[in-house]
This record gives sequence, C-alpha cells and structure tokens, in this order.
Amino acid sequence: MEILRSSSIFIILLVFVPALIQTKADSVYCSNPRSRCYGKYIECPYECPSTSYGNYKAKVCHVNCDSPVCKSYCKHRKPDCNGPGSACYDPRFIGGDGIVFYFHGKSNEHFSLVSDTNLQINGRFIGHRPAGRTRDFTWIQALGILFNSHSFSLEAIKAATWNDEVDHLKFSYNGEDLIVPEGALSSWYSPEKDVKVERVANKNSVIVTLKDSAEIMVNVVPVTKEDDKIHNYKVPSDDCFAHLEVQFRFFALSPKVDGVLGRTYQPDFQNPAKPGVAMPVVGGEDKYKTTQLLSANCLTCLYSPENSSNQEMTSVTEYLPLDCTSGASAGYGIVCKK
Repeated sequence: MEILRSSSIFIILLVFVPALIQTKADSVYCSNPRSRCYGKYIECPYECPSTSYGNYKAKVCHVNCDSPVCKSYCKHRKPDCNGPGSACYDPRFIGGDGIVFYFHGKSNEHFSLVSDTNLQINGRFIGHRPAGRTRDFTWIQALGILFNSHSFSLEAIKAATWNDEVDHLKFSYNGEDLIVPEGALSSWYSPEKDVKVERVANKNSVIVTLKDSAEIMVNVVPVTKEDDKIHNYKVPSDDCFAHLEVQFRFFALSPKVDGVLGRTYQPDFQNPAKPGVAMPVVGGEDKYKTTQLLSANCLTCLYSPENSSNQEMTSVTEYLPLDCTSGASAGYGIVCKK
C-alpha cells in the first residue's frame, strides 16, 4: 500500500513539475492592430520560456504576431542566411517569397533595400575588382535607416585583418555617433523608445528593433581565406572586407513596398530570378541607387518624412490603453512576465 501511495505521488509530481515550468514562461501580447494575432497573449514554450537570456548562445522565445497560427517557437538570435529576409555573402538575398537571388550593385555606392512610405532601409556596398573581371565582387558594409522622421545607421569598420576580440560595429543616430557598450545583452534605446539596439554577443552581433515595423539581426564577418580560395576573390592583403550578414523581419509593410528586397514582399510580386540557375542575378542598379546612405532619392523610393510622422502619431494613439509595458518585444508585441 505504501509503495502504491509513493508511486502515485511520484506520478503526480512528474505531471505537475512541467506545468510549474510552463507557468513561469513569458507571454507576448500582440499589440499591433495591423497584425493577424492582434489582441492575443501568446505564451512561450517551456523549452525556451524567456524572450531574452543571459547566455547569448541559448535559444530564446520568438513570437511572430503576423503569423496565421499565432504560436511561439525557439530560435537563436542571429541571422539565418538561409531564411527569408536575409542578405549575406556577396550579396545573396532570400526574398519574402522564399526565392534566392543575387544583386551585385556596385562598389562604394548605396542602394535601396526596402522602401515604404514610413520606412527606408539602404545598404552601402563595398567591393573589389580583380584584374580581368568585368564587375565588382561586392558585400553589404553598412545599413542606413530612415524611420519616424529619424535616422539610424550601422556599419562594419574596415580592418586589414580580422580579430574576433575586436568589435567592428559602428552606430549613429540622427547624425551623431552612438556607443552601445560591449557585452552580451547590453542595449540602447532611442529617446522615444521606438528604436532599440541590443547586443546578442560580446562583439559584432546585434539586433535592431524598429517598433512595430521591423527587426534586423546583424553579424559582422570578414571575407575568410576559405571564401577567397573558393570564389577566387583575390582580396588584397590590407583589407579583409568586413561586411554584414543581415536578416530582416517586417511587421507592417504596405502592398506597394519596393526596394531590392522589399519588393519581394508585394502580394502579387513576380520574381525575375530565373529558377534552376545556380546564381540567379537580378539587375536594377539604376532604379535602386541612392546618393547617400541616409537618403531616399532613388527612382523607386517611397519613403516620405511626412508619412513617417503621421504613422508615428497614429501608433502612439493606438497604444495608449495598453498596460503591460515592461520588457522588450523585438517588434512582435509586449512581453509580459508571469
């Protein structure tokens, strides 16, 4: 009888302990009225119960409030170069439609990656042209963002040789240099709290969050000797071509969004990249070229500071009634601790 009673208690504990773990998980409130999951509290899985961890190598809870299923999942907090919205390598993009394409651009010029009425994201391309080649090898060296009538930039600092112990990231906000202290999970907020920069490793990896608009995961990496050998880049000895690996997640794009990457999020977009080709290259340099990193003067640019300001005022009005304001949400919603 005593053995049966002990076994029953043990079974109850086995069932009850996971439930206890589950109740300690964060919940994310989807606060954007334009998202599919608006108004829902979505609980994190017990395998990754928090949206942030002291251990930057651990997986964290993510909630995509614009997903039809409205569920949470676990993921690492660095760019997935094989996932939608990514821009890596020389440069290889994966569009919102999941199709891989290459856009080479030109060295030392700027191109509109995403352009919407209230959001502009440009990329500065750096490159190298060995003797005998007809075009540059290029990489994305910097991002310039116009959002809510403000400007933000991040760039990979040029280096002759790569050193993992050196931070190669440089930031600016509204034209002023910005310091984000080194160290995993150190962060910076804009005065209006609509831009957040969080380090997800001690150096060279950050997540930039634009409130209710976008999340941008960024790594700084060099062109390695292995890359050089495989692709025959013939990089010079005085430049390792430090560049960005990026993955974007968007939450409020309009159907008319444009840009090298942005247009792939249009509902009726037909990707010109040829299927079955090893390196499907798309053109359009003339359409997407901007004069500066922080300008929106390309032929297809849609961004307008006036529209951005109006959008900002609307968002403030829509979010006034919300109570659960503690914590960071990476653009998905508001994190609520239980």
